[in-house]
Amino acid sequence: MNAQVISSEPKEISLSITETDIGILYIIQHELLKGSNIDFAGVIVKHPLTNECWMRINSSTKPLGEIQKATDSAIKMADELKQLFNSKIKVN
Repeated sequence: MNAQVISSEPKEISLSITETDIGILYIIQHELLKGSNIDFAGVIVKHPLTNECWMRINSSTKPLGEIQKATDSAIKMADELKQLFNSKIKVN
């Protein structure tokens, strides 16, 4: 995954993200929207042939810090789900 800042202001950031699946970005968007500091979080596929996604976040605090918190939360949730599967499913 590669991310590049398109534009950055104190309360808004726009990113171009390549070499990723939009599903991962939807999970991060979902985690962002749980936060009370987030006014807007959106993800789009810029063009299906280039596999480029754009993400924009408007926040009352630093948007880059909010992305970091949302990503950490998504990783924690995925780890908990993995532990649940490992505890319930026995592999021979």
